[in-house]
Amino acid sequence: MTDILLVDDQELIRVGLERILASEDDLEVVAHASDGAEALLRLDAHTDIDVVVMDIRMRGMDGIEATRRIRDLDGPPVLVLTTFDEDDVLWGAIDAGAAGFILKEATADDMIRAVRTVAAEGSWLDPAVTPRVLEHHRAHVLPSAKTVARIDELTDRENDVLRAMAKGLSNHEIADELFVGVATVKSHISSIFTKLGVRDRAGAIVYAYQSGLAGP
Repeated sequence: MTDILLVDDQELIRVGLERILASEDDLEVVAHASDGAEALLRLDAHTDIDVVVMDIRMRGMDGIEATRRIRDLDGPPVLVLTTFDEDDVLWGAIDAGAAGFILKEATADDMIRAVRTVAAEGSWLDPAVTPRVLEHHRAHVLPSAKTVARIDELTDRENDVLRAMAKGLSNHEIADELFVGVATVKSHISSIFTKLGVRDRAGAIVYAYQSGLAGP
C-alpha cells in the first residue's frame, strides 16, 4: 500500500484528489495539510508516508519551501501539483528537489500514474511542460563540453541506469530491466550523482538529455 500526504489550501481540491486516488486499491491518503508548515507536522506524525502531493501557491509556507525542507530532511519524494505552469514555479519546484511536477488539469489516470511513479522513486514531468524543461536546460544550464566530460566519467552500467532513470523508471523497475538487485541500482545512482555533481534524479536526468544519452 502506498501512503499519501495531500497538501493543498483548498479543501475541495484535497477531497477531490483523495476520491481519485482512493479509487485505486494500492493507494491510500493517510493525512492532509493546508500549507507547508502543517505538512511538516504531518510528516512527523506519520513516519510511513511514501509520497507527498504538494500544492505550490498556499497561504503560510508555500510548496516550494516545504519541498526544499522535506528534501533536506531526507523525507519522502514530493510530487508538485499546481494550476500554474509559469517558469518561476516550474524551476522553483525542480530546484527545491521535487521528484515530479504535474498540473491540476491533468487527467485522473495521469495523476494516479504520477503518484505511483514518484512513490516508487521515479520521476514525473507533466507532458505539457516537458519540452520547456528540456529546452531551458539545453539553452541555459549546462555547457556542452562540461556535460560530455562528466557523462564520460560514467561506467557503461551507470549509463544504462541513467538512461532508465531518464525514462522515469523506479529503482525496482530499473533492477528488473537490468537484471540486478535494487541495492545495486541504488549504489549506481549514488555514484552517478557524485560524478555528475547533482543532488537528485531530476538533475541527473537533465544531464542525460543534455548530453544526448537520452533521446528527446
